[in-house]
Amino acid sequence: MDVHLFGVRGSRPAPGPEFAAFGGHTSCVAIGRDGETPGLLLDAGSGLVRFAALLDRLPFRGTILLGHLHWDHTHGLPFFSPGDHPDAEVDLFMPAQGEPAEVLARAMSPPHFPIGPDGLRGSWTFHALEPGTFEVEGLGITALEIPHKGGRTYGYRVSDGTRAVAYLSDHNPSVLGSGPGGFGPYHEAALRLADGVDLLIHDAQYTAEEYEVLRHNGHSTPDYAVGLAEASGARRVLLFHHDPQRRDTELARLAEEFESDTVTVAREGSTLRV
Repeated sequence: MDVHLFGVRGSRPAPGPEFAAFGGHTSCVAIGRDGETPGLLLDAGSGLVRFAALLDRLPFRGTILLGHLHWDHTHGLPFFSPGDHPDAEVDLFMPAQGEPAEVLARAMSPPHFPIGPDGLRGSWTFHALEPGTFEVEGLGITALEIPHKGGRTYGYRVSDGTRAVAYLSDHNPSVLGSGPGGFGPYHEAALRLADGVDLLIHDAQYTAEEYEVLRHNGHSTPDYAVGLAEASGARRVLLFHHDPQRRDTELARLAEEFESDTVTVAREGSTLRV
């Protein structure tokens, strides 16, 4: 599988030259079979506009999985031109918490935005997703609920039958207890999603030093992500969902501290083969 990183930032976009090296777009990851145009999108932040360029004005026919409904994971949707296309065919799944199009319309409809989800052209189907396993785009999906503040949140496991990727973009395990390192326990859902995966994409928004002050915002640390990878047998971990105030110079220092043969700091525009 190819994993394309179109948005790796958290909370809000981070424009400007001081954020260009690692990227300023919010969460959007595309997964496809080796060398093929991806048909599966994980989240729909502002990075969705970068994925649109890959399609070169062709309509999108595929699936979007939303981990949750915070703005930084949905605000690319109304600007996604391959989805807002007469010939688009899109299945959008989100954690079940009411009628899905109506829940999404709370942030995407007048007076907050000119159109609602029903204003997108093409064929859009909105699905309320309960935890479990299913198949989309020829890939096996496991969806499990994980702790994150402000609405139901899922982590996903994506597999083509031989390789697997876990995606826990927003994760606050410390609400379940301090855990071995003070950043939360390696709880059952996280361990199941990450068990033996080839790549674990994980929330690393706050440094250990910041965490005591900022943990209430619902995010995690690089230390927890690396520890979860070790506890679950994940072969590689990608530190993701960077704080929007963290400049390239600071992320470069983070990379110096954590990067190894098995740990990578996410960079917008890069592609990883697993």
